Amino acid sequence: MLLENPVLQHELITNLRRTRGFVLLAAYVAFLGLLVYAAWPAEQRLDMANSEEAKKLVDLFFLGQFLLMSMMAPSFAAGAITGEKERKSYEMLMASPIRPSAIVMGKLAASLGPLAELMICSLPIVMICLPLGGVHPYEVVAAYFAMIAFIALFVMISLWCSSHFARTAAALVVSYLLILPLAIVGVLVWQALEQLGEARLWVVFTVVPAVCASIGTLLWAATCRRLLASADLGSEGKQTIDLETEAKESVGLYISRNEFPDRWFAPPKRTTFLSDNANPIYDKEIRSEIFSQGTLMLRLVIQISMMIALPVMAYCLYMQQHLAAWYIAYVLLFNMLVGPVFSAGSVTSERERQTLDLLLTTLITPWQMLWGKLVAGLRVSSVLTSFLMWPVLLACLMPLEYWRNLPTMGGYFLVMATTCVTTAMTALFCSTLFRKSSTSLTASYLALVVLFLGPVAANIFVQTFSPAGNALGVVQLVSLCSPFAAVFNLPLEVSDAVISTSGDFSIFLGHLAFVVVYNLALLLGMRWLFQMRWRVSE
Repeated sequence: MLLENPVLQHELITNLRRTRGFVLLAAYVAFLGLLVYAAWPAEQRLDMANSEEAKKLVDLFFLGQFLLMSMMAPSFAAGAITGEKERKSYEMLMASPIRPSAIVMGKLAASLGPLAELMICSLPIVMICLPLGGVHPYEVVAAYFAMIAFIALFVMISLWCSSHFARTAAALVVSYLLILPLAIVGVLVWQALEQLGEARLWVVFTVVPAVCASIGTLLWAATCRRLLASADLGSEGKQTIDLETEAKESVGLYISRNEFPDRWFAPPKRTTFLSDNANPIYDKEIRSEIFSQGTLMLRLVIQISMMIALPVMAYCLYMQQHLAAWYIAYVLLFNMLVGPVFSAGSVTSERERQTLDLLLTTLITPWQMLWGKLVAGLRVSSVLTSFLMWPVLLACLMPLEYWRNLPTMGGYFLVMATTCVTTAMTALFCSTLFRKSSTSLTASYLALVVLFLGPVAANIFVQTFSPAGNALGVVQLVSLCSPFAAVFNLPLEVSDAVISTSGDFSIFLGHLAFVVVYNLALLLGMRWLFQMRWRVSE
């Protein structure tokens, strides 16, 4: 299972020969080190018995590390099994005498190895913070213990998702949709138990590992059964699924491509000839390519997002109306996760199927290629996002406080529309730049996290540790890149609210200007890549 597991040995040797692990380790430790250095208390003397600044520093360190590990866990594990299918080695692995339990254990241990290495290398940084006082060493041990339990569960969730899909992109987005809510719940529970002292340590050392181990064991057993009777055998994991048969046998959500509103994001297959002015690239992508592997990922995305949206919508839109921006933030986060999936493999999939040269030798112009692939992915992601925005429209029609804030509600919809375009454009640019779909999707997520969430995190950091510093103006200027900052700076006046949001309207206008410039730059860059890099002429 472990000591002589050939899957584990192969994965470790392969990973250790890549420079990605060493670069990631250096970047991870450097980021945490800079974070601690920037938040280090500026006082000459500190009260070692009750240092609030040191406590905030250690809490920030663990919060940042936990969120980083939560985001990196799917990137290591979501492609563990789908990668075998994409490399066409899945059938050979299943035909080997290795038991499915040993395969899953090897993939699990190989995925946990790099993450454990990152956590171990962060120990010297947290040890530097302990002499500042305010934090007991037992609390540090408890924080690491809880982090290890959660990260192991997140890796197992990613492996379970990887066993159900044929593409890494689908497994990655479903993993994020399942993991991020659990990560947020973990942070909220940790902060809620802060005042309980020893009771929090008891919960961390007993309840947390028991729950994580129970869920992880169930997922491990389900993954083993999936490999033992895999439906992907006999086709190298690349089979084209009959959507009608899948719809009849599907559990839960049913998608009919001939009915409303399913045909918005999943139009039926064409039964007639293309018209003279139709774009064949768009028609191929929207009708066949996106759904060639079935609608399982699409159905899971819709169901999971709706289940999470219901309580958030009820509380933020209807019970506490002054928190409407938080529901918009949830929709933005959903689009940031789902939007790149349908565009990040637009060009890289052509390379992986070795059809890019054939496509470039046709009479289709580069602009038709880009337009067709962009609009196809944008149509699916925007329709899925609009399913979460209809409660906002309903709230505007109801006799609520939103009647007085119609310009702000219109601003929410405008920011949402521009964000859909930005996520699709970023993913398509990464797909044009890289050679593998998994690399393109990971790069898209990284770019969107830095672009959307980076300014918000920097603003919170500066306001917490140096509110009177000179960096506050720079952070506010950088916040023009983030749609989250634009949403939270739109004015929202509610009569019975404790706090009314009256932000800076210039940030909203600046964000719209930035989005126009950013997307035009990406579009020109993609046209240049098509025309110069591959020598395609119109």
